[in-house]
Amino acid sequence: MQQQSITLDNPLRDRDDLLLFTQEMLSAVANYRNNQISGFDLANFTAHYGHERSHMEAFSRQLWAVAPMLAAGDIPEHFAFYIQGIKNGTNPDHPHYWGDPIAYDQRVVEMAAFGLLLAIASKPLLAHFNEQERLQLCQWLKRCEDQPIPDNNWHFFPVLVQVGFYHCGMPVNTQLIDDHFAAMEKYYLGEGWYSDGADRPRDYYIAMGFHFYGLIYATLMNESDPVRCKQLRERATQFASDFLYFFTDDGDAIPFGRSQTYRFAQVAFWSAVAWSGLDVFPPGVVKGIILRHLRWWLKQPIFDRDGVLSVGYSYPNLIMSEEYNAPGSPYWALKSMLILALGKESPFWQTPELPMPPRKSLHVIPVTHQILVNQHSANHLWMMTSGQFEFNRFANSEAKYCKFAYSARYGFTLERDRNGLGHASADSMLLLSEHDGYWRGRREYLAVSTLNGVIWSHWQPWKDVLIDTWLLVLGDWQIRVHQIQTQRELETVEGGFSLVNRPLPQCDNASGHSRITTATDISAIYCLNSVSRQGETVLTAPNSNILFPDRAIIPLLRGSLSVGTHLLITAVIAGEQPLGNISAVPAALSEGDHITFTLADKTKTISLK
Repeated sequence: MQQQSITLDNPLRDRDDLLLFTQEMLSAVANYRNNQISGFDLANFTAHYGHERSHMEAFSRQLWAVAPMLAAGDIPEHFAFYIQGIKNGTNPDHPHYWGDPIAYDQRVVEMAAFGLLLAIASKPLLAHFNEQERLQLCQWLKRCEDQPIPDNNWHFFPVLVQVGFYHCGMPVNTQLIDDHFAAMEKYYLGEGWYSDGADRPRDYYIAMGFHFYGLIYATLMNESDPVRCKQLRERATQFASDFLYFFTDDGDAIPFGRSQTYRFAQVAFWSAVAWSGLDVFPPGVVKGIILRHLRWWLKQPIFDRDGVLSVGYSYPNLIMSEEYNAPGSPYWALKSMLILALGKESPFWQTPELPMPPRKSLHVIPVTHQILVNQHSANHLWMMTSGQFEFNRFANSEAKYCKFAYSARYGFTLERDRNGLGHASADSMLLLSEHDGYWRGRREYLAVSTLNGVIWSHWQPWKDVLIDTWLLVLGDWQIRVHQIQTQRELETVEGGFSLVNRPLPQCDNASGHSRITTATDISAIYCLNSVSRQGETVLTAPNSNILFPDRAIIPLLRGSLSVGTHLLITAVIAGEQPLGNISAVPAALSEGDHITFTLADKTKTISLK
């Protein structure tokens, strides 16, 4: 049960509410301060970069909230500790000096917050530093300039340090800025989208990384770099029209990809939109997106008994964490507090909060191979996707990127083990085994394309098993077609969306379908062709679903494949009851290399060539 260090009934309606929420979050962490140490020791687990850098990370990520507060004239509680911590951490002669960064160092990541701090709040910050202390801070930050870094969103971190230098009167390395932007330009995909490095995922890092940092740069460097700043704003404008579809009317977003423990960093982009004055939607719409999102998170048990953010998504869960998630890592969520830099009298805070603007029920993003579906009547927002995989192979990359669909209402399950179906993360997946209980699913891709609202992917779970998968939408139904060429005998299991298994649901399992009904929801999967597949359900292990800790139950179709070529055609649906259209299942007619799907007055044809 959460302690009242965080006001859980905070309405989060205006700036005063948000300031209170932020101050409470900072104070909860400050309870772990030691005035002689330049960091926070929040828990007894760590990331791959070890305890000392984890402590520094926990300290620096508080600055994403401290900086905008100072910029608006608010003084964070325990401000003197932050001042002393920065002085200690950047003093080479202090026993708790943060140290010189080396290649691929987490300290380079954390320097970005100092760049923002110097850029928007240098006066209230540096008023507490003497000349030697200012020099030590800047010298420490400059040490990131010549260190190798991963070829992804990290390129923005040294750039933001230069932005800080520009605004506090330090020399600026313009060549370094040009070089880092040139590196990132190689993975600009067009239409406002980047990938997080060459051939890397298109996930929340594009919003909370590239465009968040890009709008900071575009706002603070427009005088010295107007052409690039104009381009960054144009790209963010394009991106906003797609990113709007990732959020529900109630404020939650579709969990997808890695680093979900950063939680409300999902709206950091919208905070940057508001702060930068980007003209994409009326200010009241942007305000509503941010505040509804924060209110949704405040209803989730994400804080521990001391009010410290846990590692996890909607509840504490180390199972979903990556190798780089330390106890302080979740505080990148504070990037969403950039709107605190806007004073109480600003137009943003004075405008009334507005609901989401009208959106299409179906939105296709070809450049990312994603289709967003909003079943308004069933209160279900979900996304179909293909072609993404994290080649760094962080924990659970397959579950986080390679499922056929991801849902704001049902989340997704994590793989606990490939031995045993209950641990194998079967929701929204086609899993295959050699009748030995060891399951493989879609992982890396040989090819992918999106055309006319259909996503096609080509993948290979074994060297002698080739699978082509087509994903499309028909009404509220998700349609999947799998053409499988196998040189080995296989067992197959295909799953729909997972539901919480408590209280116990009703299950209707028969030849060709599985349907699960709870007091509030329905999740079902149907086989649409004559292949023999039996409906059944499977229970996952506790703490497998990213949204809820109870065991999840998944509707499945199970079948067997002999050596040869096979076609599996599947329809999936889920949503809040009453789901009236579940009785009308799509029909599939195969004619040569074409399959035509019909549902009432809707028709869709795909070609298998």
